[in-house]
Order: sequence, then structure tokens, then C-alpha cells
Amino acid sequence: MATGTPDSQARFGQSVKGLLTEKVNTCGTDVIALTKQVLKGSRSSELLGQAARNMVLQEDAILHSEDARSYSEEVSNPKVLSSLLIYRTS
Repeated sequence: MATGTPDSQARFGQSVKGLLTEKVNTCGTDVIALTKQVLKGSRSSELLGQAARNMVLQEDAILHSEDARSYSEEVSNPKVLSSLLIYRTS
């Protein structure tokens, strides 16, 4: 088996070293991009959860205000008001 001259072996070593360095840099860039995507997805998930909680709170507030409104309408009704007064005085 023939071996190359020390000069050609050095050039080959430098070429391989350059290719490996380039590959490592590319992989590092890919890992950084992947990490950013994961963090972005995590943040999106967090915002969605917060929006869902806010919607539930708003829905509860609306339902509560509807209940309070119908109660106040019932209480302001003269028939209901007189029956409440009769009940309290008995």
C-alpha cells in the first residue's frame, strides 16, 4: 500500500479538519435553531393557557352578571317584592 508524502498527508488532514469544523458549526447552528423553536412553542403554549383561563374568568363574570340582573329584575317586580315583604313580616 502506497503512502502519500508528508506534505499531501498534511493537506489531507487539514482538509478533513476543515470539513469536521464546518460540520460541527452547522450542527451547532441547527441545535440553536431547534432550541429557539422549542422555546417559542413553549411560550405559545403558555400564552394559549393564559388566554383560556382569561376566557373562563370572563364567562363566569358574564354568567354572574346575568344572574344578578335577573335577580334584580325579580326583586324590583312589585308582586315579588310584596311577597318578600309578607314573608319577612310573618
